[in-house]
Amino acid sequence: MTLTLYYHPLSSYCWKVLIALYENGTPFQARTVNLGDPGERAAYAALWPTAKIPLLVDGERVVPETSIQIEYLDHHHPGPLRLLPEDADARLEVRLWDRVFDLHVMTPMQRFIAQQLRPEAERDAATLSGTVNDLGLAYDLIESRLGSRAWAAGEAFSMADCAAAPALFYAAIVRPFSPEHTRLAAYFERLLARPSVWRCIVEARPVFQYYPLRHALPARFLAD
Repeated sequence: MTLTLYYHPLSSYCWKVLIALYENGTPFQARTVNLGDPGERAAYAALWPTAKIPLLVDGERVVPETSIQIEYLDHHHPGPLRLLPEDADARLEVRLWDRVFDLHVMTPMQRFIAQQLRPEAERDAATLSGTVNDLGLAYDLIESRLGSRAWAAGEAFSMADCAAAPALFYAAIVRPFSPEHTRLAAYFERLLARPSVWRCIVEARPVFQYYPLRHALPARFLAD
C-alpha cells in the first residue's frame, strides 16, 4: 500500500517527517493541505480531529504526531538508515533530543511566528521577548551538551536530527546563533549538508513568500 503524507511545504513539523522519508528514499504520496479552506479543513479533520499537519496514512491506518510517525516508519517501513537505535539507552537518548528540539526550539519559534501573523498593534511584547529568550536558553543547552558528537544523539543521524533541522532553520531566523554557539552553528551546517534537509528547503522556496519573516531569510536559502 502507498503511504500518504498530508503536509504543507512551509511547515517545520512537516519537514521533520519529510526528512525521515527522504533519508531512506521511502516511497510515499504527498498531499498538500490548505487549512485555510473550510471545506478542505473539514475533510482533513475527518481523518484526525485536531486537523494538524503532518498526518501519515498507511492504508487504513492513520498515524498522527511527528515523533510517532517517524517511529512508525522506522518499524513498519524500515530503510537502510535506522532512525531509532536498537539499544534501549541509545533510543532514549534519541527521544530526549527529539523532545528538546520539539519543545524547546520548535515551540518558542512557532509562538514567535504566531505573533507575527497578528496585526502589529495586537502583538504581545512579553510573548515576543519571552520566546526569543527561551530560544537563547535552548541554544545554550544544546551548545553545552553536544560535545564532540557528530549528530544530536551520537555518531549516527537519527530522529533527533530530523527534529533539529527544521527547528533550527526557522529558529535561527527568529534569533540567530551567538558567536559563542560554535558547536551549535557547526552542527547546523552539518544538517544543511544532508540532501534530505536541503531538499526540504528547495521545495519550500515557492512558498517562502508566505513566511512572515521572509525578509530575514538568508540569501543562500532562496537560490543555489
